[in-house]
Amino acid sequence: MRLLRQLRTDLLAGENLEIYTTALLSLVLAVLGVLGTVGGEVLAAATLATLALLASGMLGSRRQVAKLTAEVRARGRGEPPVEDFLGKGKAGLLEVRVAQDIRIVGVTLSRTLRDLVDELQRRAVAGAVVKVALIDPAGSAPDEVARRSTIPDRAGMYRNRLRSSVDLLRELAETPGTEGRVEVRFLDFVPAFGLVLLDPQRPGGRIYVDIYSHSSASGDAVFTVLPHRDGEWFQHFQTEFDSVWEHGRPADASDGFSTVAAGA
Repeated sequence: MRLLRQLRTDLLAGENLEIYTTALLSLVLAVLGVLGTVGGEVLAAATLATLALLASGMLGSRRQVAKLTAEVRARGRGEPPVEDFLGKGKAGLLEVRVAQDIRIVGVTLSRTLRDLVDELQRRAVAGAVVKVALIDPAGSAPDEVARRSTIPDRAGMYRNRLRSSVDLLRELAETPGTEGRVEVRFLDFVPAFGLVLLDPQRPGGRIYVDIYSHSSASGDAVFTVLPHRDGEWFQHFQTEFDSVWEHGRPADASDGFSTVAAGA
């Protein structure tokens, strides 16, 4: 029964198919040989084909073993492949749904806020603290972003994105039940990278770091920092957020925020 269960599992997963195929062909050839149903030439040709199939399967297995061996050796030398820790998105941001301390730093944050604003509202109403820092649409930072993005004449595009983000943040800050829990700050400089901190003071916290690119259509590279695994670097990025936040200008009535909503 155990063998049958293992066979069914392997077949459903598409694993070890060449072994099962070879075994089945060998069994069929053996039965045909005993019964004398086919001639010797046909039996010999079928036997060679079975051996070829077995050799092909062994070659594939050897390649897999060689690849695995190379990866283990690279890790032993401290040279893991970059895809082991870099991704193209923050898939784990579903954890926002349970976070009590949410801190975000970015340039325009247009996509991040568009994707998360509903969840941020729910979390703030439930008692979570939300802190967001982005570049000041009224300052020179949008011009600097345009220069860094190799499109110096498109600063207006970034200001338009910022207007949408600020509108979402006003809506978030003015949601009933979020009083004193939503803070917004504006930066007169362009942050070197984006940050999303989720419960950074708790053992299960995590930090997502966006490595900004220059007009890359493929999106920014993202990596995750965890307190139990990356203690020193986890603290480093916490400190980076604190420094950015300290140098930010609190949103106020001139930005369309009330004093309470701006966290002043």
